[in-house]
Amino acid sequence: MPDVGEGLTEAEILKWFVNVGDTVTDGQVVCEVETAKAAVELPIPFDGVVHEVRFPEGETVDVGTAIITVDTTPGAASAGPASPEVLEATDAVASEPTASAPTSPESVPAEPAAAEGEAPKRQAVLVGYGVAQSSTKRRPRKQGAGVPTQATAAVQGELNGHAGQAAPAPSAAAAAAPASAPAAPAEGPARPLAKPPVRKLAKDLGVDLATVVPTGPHNTVTREDVHAAAAPAATAPEPLRSAEPAPEAGTVPAVAPAVGGDVSRETRVPVKGVRKATAQAMVASAFTAPHVTEFVTFDITRTMRLVQELKTDPGFAGLRVSPLLLVAKALLVAIKRNPEVNAAWDEANQEIVHKGYVNLGIAAATPRGLIVPNIKDAQAKTLPELAAALGELVTTAREGKTTPAAMQGGTITITNVGVFGVDAGTPILNPGESAILAFGAVKDQPWVHKGKVKVRQVTTLALSFDHRLVDGELGSKFLADIAAVLEYPKRLMTWS
Repeated sequence: MPDVGEGLTEAEILKWFVNVGDTVTDGQVVCEVETAKAAVELPIPFDGVVHEVRFPEGETVDVGTAIITVDTTPGAASAGPASPEVLEATDAVASEPTASAPTSPESVPAEPAAAEGEAPKRQAVLVGYGVAQSSTKRRPRKQGAGVPTQATAAVQGELNGHAGQAAPAPSAAAAAAPASAPAAPAEGPARPLAKPPVRKLAKDLGVDLATVVPTGPHNTVTREDVHAAAAPAATAPEPLRSAEPAPEAGTVPAVAPAVGGDVSRETRVPVKGVRKATAQAMVASAFTAPHVTEFVTFDITRTMRLVQELKTDPGFAGLRVSPLLLVAKALLVAIKRNPEVNAAWDEANQEIVHKGYVNLGIAAATPRGLIVPNIKDAQAKTLPELAAALGELVTTAREGKTTPAAMQGGTITITNVGVFGVDAGTPILNPGESAILAFGAVKDQPWVHKGKVKVRQVTTLALSFDHRLVDGELGSKFLADIAAVLEYPKRLMTWS
């Protein structure tokens, strides 16, 4: 499972396009996965025959875990042991022997050394040019309690994403020791076997892996084991009981119901994918950037009339024209008049970075959760070009085909809460952005127009901004300019 985004740790397999025995070619898409940012199709980097599909659809897999095995030399079993290629996410592809292949170090031919002055060969990878083959140096492990056996070390090495390595040869002193000499006693229990993400999960939950009952292959500790061990800690203390198997995925642990509640009527949904990433990003933003939210309510009747006129304009034929389009254009005009709003905070260098471009994010609700793809260089687009980009962005998001690149580099965002009948809100900033504008519902309301109370179309805009970048005066002027353009849309031309 490759890291197809920036620092992603896991992905869910949505669909397999191949089965065992199918022939695949270099670059052929073999599966679709959902990361914390988007649904992505994964290509295979070699030619061959599918030997094994290691995980079913719907399974969440850690980055760095082999998900498919491909035999690159089909039909060559009679000539010698075959080693199907294993697709891994360590930016390199490791080979794994088949069930009939010998596994002794002597039976594996050594790779020829590169000639002097020749660049090291690179291995096939999913993304980029791969990594050069080279030896990896590691710090020597400290001697002490919990030293694993050779078999345990081999299994743990495989969990860490490395192929099983032969145990080091005994030292000369150990070989020369008399056979009658008593073996040194073990210095404590062996280190529990677990993948690095599972170890991090245990650390975050405060669970000692040595106390967890493993249920995975080779007595490895799984995520479910850690959660099962952490569950009793969240309830009232109970007497020590014998270990029980971890509950099946999707079931509710049998714990004592809270006062006034019935646990049997609760439904638990795993937090993963887009929803998990959104939750983490919002928490990080809320506790990092000092938020300020301002509101303005105004008469948007003229803009709503303009929307109807543009729908019949030949220049917008085949394009979707909506009030959101003119809100986006009004925001871009207001940024031109208040360029300091379009900025970012550089914590490392203690600098404010002013952006000479606007990557306009549009919050889109999808079946997998809320995502915010952005329109690159939106400030340079004409109104028809902006309409085309907005329509493509929304369609792609609803189909679940938004790429990770489309959701990176945003500078400011619009969220249209009005489509749900909501008047206003206090939106949370996307991390790294300066402001977010919430567009409320457009409603018929009594309004003073030309000295008389009339029924007009009225809406509310809410602007949240990072107070480190935008002070009250700048934020107020920026929000007022957006409202002024939408109240009198002819300013789209006079202020542009």
